[in-house]
Amino acid sequence: MGESSDSVSIDIDMLPFEGKEYVVKTSGGSISVYVCGDQEKPALITYPDVALNYMSCFQGLFFCPEAASLLLRNFCIYHIDAPGHEFGADVIASDIPLLSVDDLADQVAEVLDFFGLREVLCLGVTAGAYILTLFAMKYKERVLGLILISPICKAPSWTEWLYNKVLMNLLYFYGMCDILKECLIQRYFSKLLNERQSLNVMRFLQAINERHDLTDGLKELHCKTLIFVGESSEFHDESVYMCAKMGKQNCALVEVQACGSLVTEEHPYAMVIPIESYLMGFGFYRQPHVASSSSNGSNPASPSSHSSIAPELLSPESLGIKLKPIKTRVRVEA
Repeated sequence: MGESSDSVSIDIDMLPFEGKEYVVKTSGGSISVYVCGDQEKPALITYPDVALNYMSCFQGLFFCPEAASLLLRNFCIYHIDAPGHEFGADVIASDIPLLSVDDLADQVAEVLDFFGLREVLCLGVTAGAYILTLFAMKYKERVLGLILISPICKAPSWTEWLYNKVLMNLLYFYGMCDILKECLIQRYFSKLLNERQSLNVMRFLQAINERHDLTDGLKELHCKTLIFVGESSEFHDESVYMCAKMGKQNCALVEVQACGSLVTEEHPYAMVIPIESYLMGFGFYRQPHVASSSSNGSNPASPSSHSSIAPELLSPESLGIKLKPIKTRVRVEA
């Protein structure tokens, strides 16, 4: 039975976070990967921001019926949590070395190897967006496209570096205290932070605080990229900068009005139309009969078995410029 183009339905067995948790052993320690959907489908991997896991970072997006219908019908979702950020995590043992951002990007590649995935689409938020962008630079052949929310790409400024050092000291000596929650309130609501192990958060924050500048690599990154950022996000300027460096042929920027950094939670509905337009270039649609794998015998677990993306699908006009609260524009800056 077919569906009308504007109808949305989710099967009972396709609930947004109905899946299985895997513990994947990597060269940098074990990490949690929560898998939702049919593993014969193309893969979409997610990576959350500091102090969040897949549920607290992406529940707004995946509980949005239109987004769930689009993503879960077309993809198997692999939610990668940063080390020690999963539900019920213990404190990471002190004898396990601190991981750099390059180590974290390499862990993503090891996750793909564990599941036998050749190439994937990536969805990341801020620190997670940085890790996936770095992963795409190091493993170009394995990344078909990037969807980034409030991404960062520069090395931290002295102000940010010092600010993060203060946060790390608070985490080390006082845990997830009220003062720390106030410091992070611009990024999240404090209720999301209660369940994180403070020392594990500190390790991820330390890696991000020692990140290197990706600007030169962005110029060589040709996978199609869709960037979302709230107009009130503290990472707004850097997101605009990143889009400009990647070039409008490869990257489109969607600004969401009356929104901060965590667009997935604050305004997930504003993401649906741009993502749908973006995915259409890969041959993905909301309707199940169109989204099924092709009959040419190509590997269903590889998104490249679908048609290559059409550049016009990343033009500002195609990304909902007239749809409020979305304000889409690509600005070129030096």
